[in-house]
Amino acid sequence: MAYDKALAERIRDALSGEDDVEEVKMFGGLSFMVNGKLAASANSHGNIMVRCDPDRVDELLTHKGASWPEMRGKPMGKGWIVVDRTGTSSNVEFDAWIKEALDFVH
Repeated sequence: MAYDKALAERIRDALSGEDDVEEVKMFGGLSFMVNGKLAASANSHGNIMVRCDPDRVDELLTHKGASWPEMRGKPMGKGWIVVDRTGTSSNVEFDAWIKEALDFVH
């Protein structure tokens, strides 16, 4: 299964302080589970998919690079955001997305 290895390494590094992190190949990429819950996923296009509070989705979609994820051509339910490279180019932006995911899965 193809995924962006540099992005996966960034996610891995960001989650290094967390307990119970597991890497699983799914969603066409490499997903990172925290405490048994999917937190983030790296795909082959360099996009990160993050789990988030469904009540925050509308606001999060206003951020640079953020979009509604699709699975097999159909929109996924609220609680997921895909962010392309333009929205994770700085460490501050990237870390904010990881924080969104961790806030939800904790």
